[in-house]
Amino acid sequence: MSNYPMVPGHEVVGEVKEVGSEVSNFKVGDKVGVGVLVGCCRNCRPCEADVEQYCNKKIWSYNDVYTDGKPTQGGFAESMVVDQKFVVKIPDGMALEQAAPLLCAGVTVFSPLSHFGLKQSGLRGGILGLGGVGHMGVLIAKAMGHHVTVISSSDKKRVEAMEHLGADQYLVSSDATRMQEAADSLDYIIDTVPANHPLEPYLSLLKLDGKLILTGVINTPMQFLTPMVMLGRKAITGSFIGSMKETKEMLEFCREKGVTSMIEVIKMDYVNKAFERLEKNDVRYRFVVDVAGSKLDP
Repeated sequence: MSNYPMVPGHEVVGEVKEVGSEVSNFKVGDKVGVGVLVGCCRNCRPCEADVEQYCNKKIWSYNDVYTDGKPTQGGFAESMVVDQKFVVKIPDGMALEQAAPLLCAGVTVFSPLSHFGLKQSGLRGGILGLGGVGHMGVLIAKAMGHHVTVISSSDKKRVEAMEHLGADQYLVSSDATRMQEAADSLDYIIDTVPANHPLEPYLSLLKLDGKLILTGVINTPMQFLTPMVMLGRKAITGSFIGSMKETKEMLEFCREKGVTSMIEVIKMDYVNKAFERLEKNDVRYRFVVDVAGSKLDP
């Protein structure tokens, strides 16, 4: 439910203009980023385990209520005030516009690969869906040394996946012959599709003990036949963005490996057009809004 007036915008990057008296991690002039969250309870089990994204009292970076009772406002504003716990430094040499998509899309992929022990080189992974999160999945998995298969419902993104992103293989899920040939071949699949879809075709691609990791928000029930999981000791699990600790690790990993997202930088006066293009899936693969460079005066 959206509450208005609202200033949206997450995956925010910018420069520190002022710090409070108790801030010790940042100084004026630092290049920093803010992701999806700006608050948590700090006392629950997830918070104490440094996985605050699973806190039941987490505070979203916009369209939420902060601890002072005021609404949180996102990155489309000219400035933000954020607790230092939820701010990360952008590594030296990394362009701010490149860092922005990493703060949600990037860590959404990095976190499950890290948590489930899937960072080692030589693994065979699948990325289901090639959008903002999916394209980061290909780039990060390749940087980890994985053999990456993109799985899509059509053939229209094959060239992008193989030539632009460096995927090793491309599967069209409706091609029964190719899907059968690829059975029992993947250690994991990161499922980024945000709409209801059958799970059995993708469970069949997993090896023994393979994992199907759901990252897309789907608000209708999903079904699968239990033998598809039981007979290969396979797991269907989920993952939600990543912790602040993982975000820092992911940024450093991307800096070290030279991982950059595919983006299109726009000004604020183009936002409505950008939404129209998003509805048509006409973006490769993230719009980044240059707020500071936009004319915001009415």
